[in-house]
Amino acid sequence: MFDIFAARLRQGFRTAAYPRVAPELPDRFRGLPVLDGSRCPEGCAACAEACPTGAIHPAPDGLSVDLGRCLFCSDCLRSCPEGAISHSTDHRLATRSRQDLLLREGQGLARAAALDEKMRRLFGRSLKLRQVSAGGCNACEADINVLGTVVFDLGRFGIQLVASPRHADGLIITGPVTANMALALKKTYDAVPGPKIVIAVGACAISGGPYIGHPEAAGGADGVVPVDLYIPGCPPHPYTILDGLLRLLGRLEHDESHAARRVDRPHATAVADGEAHVGEISGVGVRRGNEGAGSRGDDDETASRTRGRGDEAPRHRGSGK
Repeated sequence: MFDIFAARLRQGFRTAAYPRVAPELPDRFRGLPVLDGSRCPEGCAACAEACPTGAIHPAPDGLSVDLGRCLFCSDCLRSCPEGAISHSTDHRLATRSRQDLLLREGQGLARAAALDEKMRRLFGRSLKLRQVSAGGCNACEADINVLGTVVFDLGRFGIQLVASPRHADGLIITGPVTANMALALKKTYDAVPGPKIVIAVGACAISGGPYIGHPEAAGGADGVVPVDLYIPGCPPHPYTILDGLLRLLGRLEHDESHAARRVDRPHATAVADGEAHVGEISGVGVRRGNEGAGSRGDDDETASRTRGRGDEAPRHRGSGK
């Protein structure tokens, strides 16, 4: 039992401190692209030719990337020896409009704004979403599902995925919306009571992704239902999805630069205290175990001596004279 308590304390608090503390993502993470057209040789369009979805647009006034089409596949990085395109580790990619996903050189990304006051009063503290996989490959679906694990704990923000559109406040859509799923998506949307919101997650749900122009795909969810939030990526990182959801609900309107610098002292202190108690608890367990073993040894020795005195019968109060 004491070993179990010690292991639990050693593990510490597993839920991420986000959004109080900015997430630490590895250097290999492909986040918001960084564009530098000044490095492009004259007349070079190698990156645009290498892009499988036509997301890159070189122009005399600079490069631009359509994040709604971008697969974050790094083909453009490998095709450009000058390094005109690179990826930062910035996970904040969600926008409110499809046009805002067009990232231009020298301009920042217009990140998602919050819902209006009326909608925030309705959904700000409790948002139920029905997830619709409209022909997806299960990558975006998996990263949505992982938000329910102990690390991200989506429920602590009042956001939950529900089984029925009748119980939902909106839809979260993945996949390119294939011809076989278009009617099902429209019926699911109609079944959600109004007012409602729609979130498109991943390149497929935004533009069709690798299926752009395919006759059996709708080219994104907004060709079938209105979309309120676009979260790009292939697939988007769970933090990217969570960032978009919280921005939509107005939960990230504080100074993010201050939040990124701030250390989560209560969290760090709790973990440190837990680790400090591990040795103490383990020591108590060992001592109690040794004391128990010693006590059992004394009892066995006493019982042995008692059994050796067979000529002395036990005498009870009230026995005969």
